[in-house]
Amino acid sequence: MSKGVLAVVSGFSGAGKGTVMRRLLEKYQEYALSVSVTTRAPRPGEEDGKAYFFRTVEEVEQMIREDQLLEYARYVDNYYGTPRPYVEEKISEGKNVILEIEIQGAMKIKEKIPEAVLIFVTPPNMEELERRLVGRGTEAPEVIRSRLSRASEEAEGMEAYDYLLVNDELEECVDELHRIISSERCKTQRNTEFIKKIQEQSRELMKGDL
Repeated sequence: MSKGVLAVVSGFSGAGKGTVMRRLLEKYQEYALSVSVTTRAPRPGEEDGKAYFFRTVEEVEQMIREDQLLEYARYVDNYYGTPRPYVEEKISEGKNVILEIEIQGAMKIKEKIPEAVLIFVTPPNMEELERRLVGRGTEAPEVIRSRLSRASEEAEGMEAYDYLLVNDELEECVDELHRIISSERCKTQRNTEFIKKIQEQSRELMKGDL
């Protein structure tokens, strides 16, 4: 069984990346969503190991010292981070791990795991992004303007990603994401052990024929 791929997904707020990822997990079985570590208290209905790994500040700071987090940040006095052991365990089980994160975190993960695949999700144009944000009907105009301003900043970092995924039609976008990750999984540099095994078997076979 070949190892899975770590796919890091970023994108503008309103691009629909969360919807794309949920649909990917529904449609295909070989994926696992990365579960983050946090020091905030669980909310009603949240289970440890599903919504988050809930840990104390002391436990998370120890994880940081021991390099057990691929990336982390602190928001409103709480830590949030991506646990290395969980990601590595799922990848070794053959699962493709999907991680939704902002650009800064994605760059940190790429530094620690160069083979991670970085994918940026975008709508077909910025007018469509604004339409989607307004269409939510849940945010004030100033919040929408702030999100669009943030998107303008994030657009400057798009070149750092390996793939650009245009979310125009949901099912097409989900299938394209699956194709990207499946193609990455077949790369020769990800299958060196299998290649060596085939080469060794080929040599043994030729010896037997001589």
